[in-house]
Amino acid sequence: MVILLFIATAFFGSSLGRYLIRPVRGIFFPGLNLPHPNALEALYLSLLAGLRGSITIGGIAAAIKLMKYWYIKEQRNLQLQKENAASQLQLLKAQVHPHFLFNTLNNIYSYTQETAPFAAGLITKLSDLLRYVLYEGNASRVLLTKELAMIRDYISLEQVRYGNKLDLDIQFPQHVDKLSVAPLLLLPLVENCFKHGTSHMIDQPWISIHLNVDSSVLHLKLLNGKVEKKQMNGTSGIGILNVQKRLELLYPAKHTITIADDGEVFIVNLKLVLEPIAETGSEVLEKAKPAHA
Repeated sequence: MVILLFIATAFFGSSLGRYLIRPVRGIFFPGLNLPHPNALEALYLSLLAGLRGSITIGGIAAAIKLMKYWYIKEQRNLQLQKENAASQLQLLKAQVHPHFLFNTLNNIYSYTQETAPFAAGLITKLSDLLRYVLYEGNASRVLLTKELAMIRDYISLEQVRYGNKLDLDIQFPQHVDKLSVAPLLLLPLVENCFKHGTSHMIDQPWISIHLNVDSSVLHLKLLNGKVEKKQMNGTSGIGILNVQKRLELLYPAKHTITIADDGEVFIVNLKLVLEPIAETGSEVLEKAKPAHA
């Protein structure tokens, strides 16, 4: 292919110089007397021109081929990353078979319903929470009411754990419009409150979580007491950092989040513009739950 390009460029270079460039040069520069090269010199010059043209064309072709190869490789790498992430998620789910897990929880619920109704209620909340994480967590959007119900279940389970030791102030709206939200987006913020606000090193642990929805804008304010920074370990803030990354990816220019740490109080303020649920997409958001065994 390169040889053919070389010969073609040499031929056209010679013809171009003889029949176009020299006559035009004679028109604009009539007094310029250029010697006519003999056949051997003309061939030599044409070969040089062909070599230069072939190198130029070959370089451009090689550059295009390299760019195409790089693009295909990048696309393949992105696809492999997506497949790897999906495989890891499926592996995590497969570690405990969901069907067996829910059947076991339902059996325990049936056993405790008469002997310990309070414990039976907790099992129901835990089952609903796990079902939401496993079956709704992969959706791009879910009903806001589902996300809030999951958070209420989580808070109820934490309340049982700490009892009267924890001063808890929770304010959630009774009703919200049909809005959608990315699943499991708000839970890490609530988890962070309980992780650091219930430390045994705090004399009087307390948590405040206020959430309201104004039109399509969600406002969430979380406050919790905390120990001094020098007493905290290095794992704090990972959940909030992940939330910030998800917000940047899923809600660019549609959110504001501020974090304040004054030493004894940790404050998170989130403002998030939500999207209404389209009627045609309700079947995607209202994913069918597996039936209780």
